[in-house]
Amino acid sequence: MVFELPRYASKSVREAGKQFYLDAKGDRIPSVTTILNATKPREDRERLFNWQQRIGVEQAAEITKTASRRGTGTHRYIQKYLQGQEVDCPESIRPYWESVEPVLKAVEQVRLIEGVVIHDELGYAGVVDCVASFEGVPCVCEWKTSDRPKKTLDRLYDYPLQLVAYCGAANQLYRNYNLNLCHALLVVAIPETPAEIFWFEPDAIEEYWQQWEARVRQYWRRLGYFRS
Repeated sequence: MVFELPRYASKSVREAGKQFYLDAKGDRIPSVTTILNATKPREDRERLFNWQQRIGVEQAAEITKTASRRGTGTHRYIQKYLQGQEVDCPESIRPYWESVEPVLKAVEQVRLIEGVVIHDELGYAGVVDCVASFEGVPCVCEWKTSDRPKKTLDRLYDYPLQLVAYCGAANQLYRNYNLNLCHALLVVAIPETPAEIFWFEPDAIEEYWQQWEARVRQYWRRLGYFRS
């Protein structure tokens, strides 16, 4: 029998545009996205800067804001669906919902939705989209939206690192539940197109995990802390 995981209560705080979570001791733990943004490789920063300059900073900010609202809205209706609630999304979200809905039919044994996970040893936290089984395999699930297909792993940028970060934190936080998550699912919803499915096997998870560990340690070193 598969049991729902207990939710970890943690307050989210923002400081200077960066997101943190408070652990049981009241200490601030940086979010996964805060760490990724702070340790973004130079080529990624240059790509973002060039894009902003090409279309204009204000328009770039508006596109980013629109994409964020779209992603938040799509997540909300995915959550409702997985919780067995009726889904009646607005027209602005419908194209993305129709793209991802067929994939959701293969998601079962849902154990956690939009839950905070904290990795005490490495020092990071975040909100995992979903811990469930996909086609019978336990995994961490992440939902994304895009106006065009990603097609290849290199166009996912830091998304795989997000996945393994949540996977590692869930395994550590719920270690008494023997999750042993070693697979991950990334789904990209695209208007008028079937959602893209990226499935990560244990070997890929291990490879990305090593990259993620390096990014976390880089983050803490810059702040003058040295974690084991």
